Amino acid sequence: MSDLSQSAILVLTSLAGGSKHGYALLKDVEQFAGVTLGPGTLYGVLSRLEDGGLVRALPADERRHPFEITAEGRALLTEQLRRDERVVKVGLSRVGVKPA
Repeated sequence: MSDLSQSAILVLTSLAGGSKHGYALLKDVEQFAGVTLGPGTLYGVLSRLEDGGLVRALPADERRHPFEITAEGRALLTEQLRRDERVVKVGLSRVGVKPA
């Protein structure tokens, strides 16, 4: 996995703040990004991220199944965010908006 999807970036960003189960992930992403992910999208992304070694499932807490970001996931997220930051700065500049 070298280029992350927008949904994967949102999920990894949420998990970078601490381990969470599905509902908590959905609510966190909605709160910080204003994006509503459906459960199917979320669990599809989590499955791909887990297969890629970027997140890992933690032991279930009753019916909740939390996940955490791995060191590899954190490194890839950091790389992706730095790349995106450069694109945002250039894009804002080109449309005549000064970056914040």
